[in-house]
Amino acid sequence: MCYFLYLATPLTVSEVRSMLPSGLRADPVSKVEQGMLLQYHPDAQTVVQIVRGACSCDLVRARLPVTREDEAHLRSRYRQLGLPRDQVIVALENHRRAVEQRQRPDGYWPNAINGFALEHARNAGPSLFFLGFSHRGSLEIPRSEQVITVPASAVTSSPAGWLIENRLTMLTPTPK
Repeated sequence: MCYFLYLATPLTVSEVRSMLPSGLRADPVSKVEQGMLLQYHPDAQTVVQIVRGACSCDLVRARLPVTREDEAHLRSRYRQLGLPRDQVIVALENHRRAVEQRQRPDGYWPNAINGFALEHARNAGPSLFFLGFSHRGSLEIPRSEQVITVPASAVTSSPAGWLIENRLTMLTPTPK
């Protein structure tokens, strides 16, 4: 269980990958997950999960300090979900796989994903982002979720606040 970032976009997987900062991956999602997001953004043709290592936790690092507090936060979330100990251990091991790769200054990855979001909005137009916390990266959208529309200027004015967990966020180009 970790954070996972999804993007429903009018671009192709190749186009998304070409815009991503080095070290991030865009992996296509299952047909079921694709359908879940496409119902909220019918103009999209591609749905991907954007990850660093095995999850998207580094992309929201502004909320999770790079210390033992990181795992304490995850353990707390796992307890809230009622996961048995063996599943918690597997989930934490999965999360730790990328620890050796995290040799970047604090804030590097959140800034990188914000830069990507700005470039993406400029090139692709409206695109749907979703940040979720789930088991093995499976997409879980809360029932009766509403899409909030956010202009790209919000990424600059509120870098840690434009992308809210469990909210479908339609990022639109900033009007000229």
